[in-house]
Amino acid sequence: MTGHPNDEETDTATVRRSPLAMAVLLLLAVEPKHPYGLRQRIVDWDKDRVINVSQRNAIYQTMRRLERDGLIAVHETAKHENRPERTVFRTTERGVQVSKEWVREMLRVPAVEYPEFPAALAFVASISKSEAVAALRERLETCERSLAGFETEIDARLADFDGSVDSIHLVDADYQRAMASAEIGWLRRTLEKLEADQLKGFADGA
Repeated sequence: MTGHPNDEETDTATVRRSPLAMAVLLLLAVEPKHPYGLRQRIVDWDKDRVINVSQRNAIYQTMRRLERDGLIAVHETAKHENRPERTVFRTTERGVQVSKEWVREMLRVPAVEYPEFPAALAFVASISKSEAVAALRERLETCERSLAGFETEIDARLADFDGSVDSIHLVDADYQRAMASAEIGWLRRTLEKLEADQLKGFADGA
């Protein structure tokens, strides 16, 4: 990664937006970091629930792109003890502006997404009713376990912070909890309809 000669002239429309890019810009504005340290900060702040950093290389690729677009720039290059030399990056003024505009857009405009589950539901009639019931029941059990584990994890983290975290920083977790609860409710109602023979037209004639 190298410095960008016109880092304040990037057109917002030409910059590819993503949740990871948004997080990189906002976090580097708080504190300059090298890529590994930035990824660790996302994990430490429990934001890897909503920002996908499972692939380590994704951070490096995203930061290269943001530097190319003039949204981040080199803050310093440092070497500590026996560790290899590391380049620390900061968010440019333009990067701060772009990241806040992304937040506003993501909050305001529902994204058109194509998750697997609704796609499978669109073709659920291609399998037998018994297969559909078994699959949905298994999904329900998985969702219930996941929600219980999620709530336990959040409660444990809150206990660690001992009330030092402002509630606004937990709205993403609250949203995830609400969405998970809604799916569980939908699965239960749909299974009840299937068991009551209220949904027909499966491949096996059921």
